[in-house]
Amino acid sequence: MTARIGVVTFPGSLDDRDAARAVRIAGAEAVPLWHDDADLHGVDAVVLPGGFSYGDYLRCGAIARFAPVMETIAAGARDGLPVLGICNGFQILCEAHLLPGALTRNQHLHFRNRDQWLRVESAGTAWTNAFQAGQEVLVPVKNGEGCYVADERTLDELEATGRVVARYLHGNPNGSQRDIAGITNEAGNVVGLMPHPEHAVEALTGPSLDGLGFFTSILKHLAGAPA
Repeated sequence: MTARIGVVTFPGSLDDRDAARAVRIAGAEAVPLWHDDADLHGVDAVVLPGGFSYGDYLRCGAIARFAPVMETIAAGARDGLPVLGICNGFQILCEAHLLPGALTRNQHLHFRNRDQWLRVESAGTAWTNAFQAGQEVLVPVKNGEGCYVADERTLDELEATGRVVARYLHGNPNGSQRDIAGITNEAGNVVGLMPHPEHAVEALTGPSLDGLGFFTSILKHLAGAPA
């Protein structure tokens, strides 16, 4: 049976179609989800895409966190629903307290758009099991508020428990603490990633095919999950 992966569209989302395309290329069915509809329509996992939800008013992700769809996603995530938040989606996950810390203005105060090397630190999550720990991948990064921050105790805990999913290599594009590009929750079903794997799934348009692994990972996870 084909896995059904929901992709949420908020007002201001701009990478939702790219995420849906990546889902389809990986071999799953992309199911559009609307911010104002609390029904997840029976999806097996959810992607919160990049963009500028609700115009990034107040703080990035601060309003989206209260969207009806997020209430259902948050409840599902706490019960094991796999959720991937990319860029603005990562910001939303932090605002919803599904992940610790916050994403703030890039330290250099400039929007950064470039192809970025990452090191996959954890291959034990629902969204990274197709990789090897330590594997280096090349995917685009594009953000103005991608600087991950948390208190030292939280950072130490993330490091000690293997919850840093990916780290920037060959230069930190936004000043993120400890070069953190992505983290996961304790259960490994919720992952936030600032770079954009959905833009590295086709040779014609991406710098590599490395981003596809994030989407094939969820299929492997779902295939091995108990019915």
